[in-house]
Amino acid sequence: MHGSIEQQRFCGREFSAEEVSLIQEVVDTCGGVSRNELAKTVCELLDWKRPNGGLKARECLDLLEQLAGKGILRLPDKRQAGYSGPRKRIAQAKPDAPYSMLTGSVEAFAPLIVERVQTKPQRALFQELLARYHYLGYAMPFGARLQYLVCVSRPRREVVGCLQFSSPAWRMRARDQWIGWDDERRAAALQHVVNNSRFLVLASIRNLASAMLACTLRQLKSDWQRQYGIAPLLVETLVDRKRFHGGCYRSANWIELGETTGRGRMDKTNKRHGERVKTILVYPLVKNAARRLRDGR
Repeated sequence: MHGSIEQQRFCGREFSAEEVSLIQEVVDTCGGVSRNELAKTVCELLDWKRPNGGLKARECLDLLEQLAGKGILRLPDKRQAGYSGPRKRIAQAKPDAPYSMLTGSVEAFAPLIVERVQTKPQRALFQELLARYHYLGYAMPFGARLQYLVCVSRPRREVVGCLQFSSPAWRMRARDQWIGWDDERRAAALQHVVNNSRFLVLASIRNLASAMLACTLRQLKSDWQRQYGIAPLLVETLVDRKRFHGGCYRSANWIELGETTGRGRMDKTNKRHGERVKTILVYPLVKNAARRLRDGR
């Protein structure tokens, strides 16, 4: 039995009750079709595309799974192909020895090498490092994403860090006020903001963190535009103030805007206000980023 049909918001888009009903009908009538094929069909019917014309199938698959979790529709079973574990995996960092024993100043290990995660071995290594050493573990992000491994080149090539960039927060008061957004402009321009959703440093090398940020951001803009057909103008991040000061971001010329309310994305009833307050920092990738996000030019 399906749940009640209501308007849904996902990845910055409002889906009307009629559109949700259409999604239900597609899922119900396309028996024997894989989840990926369903996602592509829904994208085509709803004209849910990227600026370069590509279908937003990855985001649509996440939407279908969310609707299924709410009982609004029933998806076909996942087809076993390759990795058969859960799509979303979170593990606490283990109190093991440090991944890298390198110490000293970052200049001794330069230049840093930034590798975009694209191959299966790279993805496996990235996920394992986050699961093992990051305090939040690894979780598959919703929507668009790019992931990077950062290596030193001397005395040997060795991975010393991981960074992940993904879809931005839908609403953050301090950020939105800094840009000068109203709801309409935010909805139109939000896709030009990217969130640094994971940052992991694996070696005790002085100034490594800020150097990793700087060299990765130099590559991010062109990679994101090539992948998604969107030119990012601003990068944001949220720093858990109970755990970190965020000094590496400030050293890399990020701008502190304020703090979140502490609710988190999924706290729609405002029950967790103040529980997980985080510092909001942003980094403009272009001149006059706030004006361009606000005015669209």
